[in-house]
Amino acid sequence: MNAAVLHTFGSPPRFEHFPDPVPNEGEALVQVRAASLKPVDKQLAEGAHFASPRALPLVCGVDGVGTLEDGRRVFFGGPRAPYGAMAERTVASRRFCFPVPDGVDDETAAALPNPGMSAWLSLTWRAGLSPGETVLILGATGTTGRLAVLVAKILGAGRIVAAGRNTEALQALPVDATIGLDQPHDDLVATFARQGAYDVIIDYLWNGPTEALLTALTREKFAVASSEIRLIQAGQSAGAAVALAAAALRSTPLTIRGTAGIPPAQLLAEAFETVMGYASRGDLRIDTERVPLADVEDAWRRNPRGRRIVLIP
Repeated sequence: MNAAVLHTFGSPPRFEHFPDPVPNEGEALVQVRAASLKPVDKQLAEGAHFASPRALPLVCGVDGVGTLEDGRRVFFGGPRAPYGAMAERTVASRRFCFPVPDGVDDETAAALPNPGMSAWLSLTWRAGLSPGETVLILGATGTTGRLAVLVAKILGAGRIVAAGRNTEALQALPVDATIGLDQPHDDLVATFARQGAYDVIIDYLWNGPTEALLTALTREKFAVASSEIRLIQAGQSAGAAVALAAAALRSTPLTIRGTAGIPPAQLLAEAFETVMGYASRGDLRIDTERVPLADVEDAWRRNPRGRRIVLIP
């Protein structure tokens, strides 16, 4: 079969032949119809992600859309290494194959679930967002950040603050306030502080922007604790580490949580069904660009703003 095969960490995969997969017990053989190219796919292929593979060569792609042997169209996740979604065929656990609604096309079904479920689960399962609370989205102009804004509105957030570097994209978001991140550190600290109290923070950036936010949240005197601030660490587009002062956790009721890896299969299935339901009604949307799998090397080097590349075998 043809596939996007990674031979060297830090280099794009090559379109070439790879042995056909054979499913094990509990696995499904999937005829792939579409696979989106996401930041996590590139991070894994760089070799620096905590879940990066240890053995090469392998096929790239953590999820996609395809048909099972009985003809059912499904979204699948977590193909068994060395197989991946960017191929004509792959194998995945049947527990992580979810039926795709008829009203959702292949491109949307391939591109939306990963960022859409990430945003949904971050705000519900991890943050426990309640209606009326204030949400700050760090990295709101990225694909997942924009979806997180829409999900926060669906969940009844009382106020949404969007932070990002793309001024034009920020102004187009349906939010209550925006914070431009392209400003000096001290000015950014002051801006975060001026925007008021946050209940939930979804952070797709980490590094410098988060350090400025933590400084803004840190109090300089003893104060009576107020409601808990829940910061969900969901990405590292700005860098993989932060300098965390002890005072940030001791002076204010701040809890930092991660996205906690892969949720239980039942929770994933429920999140998928919910997100796809909103997608079929047009409440959650994602812009896509179809690219032949044969052009994966060129697609890998591109960074299309506002769109998610979807590779078609």
